[in-house]
Amino acid sequence: MLTKTRTIPPARIALWQGIKSEIPITIGVIPFGMIYGVLGLAAGLTPLQAQAMSSIVFAGSAQFLGAQLISVGTPLPILWLTTFIVNLRHVLYSTALGPDVQHLSRRWRWLLAYLLTDEAYAATAVHYGNKQIPLAYKHYFWLGAGFTLWGVWQLSTAVGILLGTQVPPEWGLDFTLALTFIGIVVPTLKDRPNAMAALTAGLVAVLTFDLPYKLGLMLATLTGIAVGVWLENRKK
Repeated sequence: MLTKTRTIPPARIALWQGIKSEIPITIGVIPFGMIYGVLGLAAGLTPLQAQAMSSIVFAGSAQFLGAQLISVGTPLPILWLTTFIVNLRHVLYSTALGPDVQHLSRRWRWLLAYLLTDEAYAATAVHYGNKQIPLAYKHYFWLGAGFTLWGVWQLSTAVGILLGTQVPPEWGLDFTLALTFIGIVVPTLKDRPNAMAALTAGLVAVLTFDLPYKLGLMLATLTGIAVGVWLENRKK
């Protein structure tokens, strides 16, 4: 008697591969989501607002920076502009992956753009770079990677919010913001352009510390980007 072999749809295989690619990364994402939840409350956000920022913005560095700017009463236009500058790197990600998703519907492209993060891009770019894999189902890999990170980020934020409601204000957990960014930045300082960009941005941030509404952070970011791009171009 012959038994039928069940064929797994290629879309499901790609989706599961995307999920598996991000599972190890989520171990490092969870603490950052929890810290953001705590800091969001410390900045004056309600639990609903803090959670909504994770759902709508879904960008760790922008959320940490946004929470700090909100805590000092920064006007909305400056807050929007500063977080926009911090997230400009996503334009580069989209430029790199955009040509490979032009065949998809607009709804698919919007969904994938929303789920595009640093971690999702790292795995997805490698997957799209493998030309031996058919293009037809590669976007399911992107969906699996992005949705895995999204779900973990929402849950870890919620846990942080619950913990934050139990933390006395006098504990002053604002210092964890600086520690968080140090943990993000230091591992990336592997070459001269990155190191000089970080050093320049740090110096400008110190020199412009007294500017109102944390405008020094915007100037530091722009200066660091300019120095990094200039040094990178000199290498070519």
